[in-house]
Amino acid sequence: MSLLSKSASAFLAMLLVIGVGLAGWDFLQLGRRIPEPVSRDSQADLIRVDKAARTLTLLRGATIIKTYPVSLGGAPEGQKSREGDGRTPEGHYSIDSRNSRSHFHLALHISYPNADDRRTAQQRGVSPGGDIMIHGLPNGLGWLDKLHLKRDWTDGCVAVTNPEIEEIWARVATGTAIEILP
Repeated sequence: MSLLSKSASAFLAMLLVIGVGLAGWDFLQLGRRIPEPVSRDSQADLIRVDKAARTLTLLRGATIIKTYPVSLGGAPEGQKSREGDGRTPEGHYSIDSRNSRSHFHLALHISYPNADDRRTAQQRGVSPGGDIMIHGLPNGLGWLDKLHLKRDWTDGCVAVTNPEIEEIWARVATGTAIEILP
């Protein structure tokens, strides 16, 4: 093996070790920063998700705070009708809890299923599912950043990049209303 190919091999091995180390750091959540909430008068009072446009918009009254591109469930069209259907629900919900130690970089839990969703699923003899969140990227995959937008990939959640979920986390309190449009 020539000196040049040995140097190239060593360089590639070093890059691999660095890449695995960074992914491991992210996977283990060692550098996770929990954002402080912004002042109450700067927080959103409504989250609007437009499934067709693939956007999440934070609003305070009629004022748009910020709009983010999102990825949705793997079968995004139509209302979520049962557990495992890959759809993101549609309707009026709220943020009912927050998870800073999620398998994804921060997660805001959506109050799906509501009473109507449970009733509809019961009539059909199926489970409505649950665990629908607004979240960042899977731990260890934060480096994907905007590449995650190339396709809908969640199990019915609304996904944004890690820096975006940090902004959203700071601007959204537990109890904030969320409207998910078709």
